[in-house]
Amino acid sequence: MGLHPSVAAVRRAVREGVADLPADATLVVACSGGPDSLALAAAAVAEKRGRRVVGATVDHGLQEGSAAQAARVVEQLAALGADETLTARVTVDPGGLGPEAAARRARYAVLDQVAEHTGAAAVLLGHTRDDQAETVLMGLARGSGGRSLAGMRRAFDVYRRPLLDVTRDDTVTACQVLGLEAWDDPHNSDPGYTRVRVRRRVLPLLEEDLGPGVAAALARTADQLRTDADLLDDLADAAWERLRPADPGGGLDAGALADLHPALRRRVLRRLALAAGSPASELFHEHVLAVERLVTAWSGQRWIDLPGHLRAVRADGVLRVVPADS
Repeated sequence: MGLHPSVAAVRRAVREGVADLPADATLVVACSGGPDSLALAAAAVAEKRGRRVVGATVDHGLQEGSAAQAARVVEQLAALGADETLTARVTVDPGGLGPEAAARRARYAVLDQVAEHTGAAAVLLGHTRDDQAETVLMGLARGSGGRSLAGMRRAFDVYRRPLLDVTRDDTVTACQVLGLEAWDDPHNSDPGYTRVRVRRRVLPLLEEDLGPGVAAALARTADQLRTDADLLDDLADAAWERLRPADPGGGLDAGALADLHPALRRRVLRRLALAAGSPASELFHEHVLAVERLVTAWSGQRWIDLPGHLRAVRADGVLRVVPADS
């Protein structure tokens, strides 16, 4: 008998997602024990073809019994045939980010270290097409612009998301077929989280009223927008490199900024604020537009307040982002 279609779908996605990597490459699989990452780990082992697979799990310490769950995931990864398993416990400090963002930051910090320690060619993440659809819908609701609507990137730095064309139903079914007992994270049922409400209420309602295929359509939209967003980001990167000051405390020439297309200028202004320490999670489009008016509608304004106790100021034709108390 051939492979079950869901198992085949996950394995094919992983096989194609790492096809360009060397035959002796090391792959790190980030695994929480949930169905998506567990199915990913099983597929990575099945498709390793000489590569080395390292299973890594991060204990965020946010729930009772989290240490036991992390130990259980390690056992599952070893039973699947991972060449090495790693686990780490982190301290999640919200620091104004909120628990989800803070946990994500702590998790990626650990995975960065794991990748460096193992010499990994790639770190595989288990996000699915459903996750992508939820991300796009949340970005649309926030009015966060093209980059947010472009959803999660298929690859960035050392990270890859090979399952973005695979449904959550397939990962759940693959685990069931393979006899893998996936962990049901209580946070995935907590309506206090926006993503949970989108997953359990909004998307099902859209599917009911607009017909099936909404999640797939949202994911396709992300793919289409991502190409455009990537090009604009590349052009903005080039403009930033050309304009940014050698001195970290320096500013940008307002005249040169005015000459940029608005799509590039706003991206450069955002980079200026981020480089000065403004938190990305709190820096919104409205802030960038307000700073832009110091360039395009200058009439002697004193400053624009920005998140992170910062302000954008223009003086002598130069735009700077400085501490609010300076």
